[in-house]
Amino acid sequence: MTDMLLVAAGGAAGSVARYLLSLVPAPGPWPAMTLLMNLAGAVLIGIVAGLAPARLSPQATLLLKTGLCGGFTTFSTFSLETVTLWQQGHTGLACLYAATSVVLCVAGVLVGQAVAGSLARG
Repeated sequence: MTDMLLVAAGGAAGSVARYLLSLVPAPGPWPAMTLLMNLAGAVLIGIVAGLAPARLSPQATLLLKTGLCGGFTTFSTFSLETVTLWQQGHTGLACLYAATSVVLCVAGVLVGQAVAGSLARG
């Protein structure tokens, strides 16, 4: 139960931070704040993963990595998993995972929009 509360607290903080940053106006059509959030989340999860388990307790790791970073951006988890595969010598698999994730998730948005359009039409 404590683990779930840690994830929930971190997730709430990450989600609120993401929302607040989304309020910052960005000029033009380039989604600069989303890119900034994804980059910040990737840097943060890299720091947390680099410090755990030698310097962070399992609870702090759970709060920060799964909770805060997960609430802020799941792109950070995707990035960490890709780098982990690469660092373990699975370069081809890391590239395949990255490409597959991007293609399938973009396609998923398109499918979701199509489903929503069908539902809206009744």
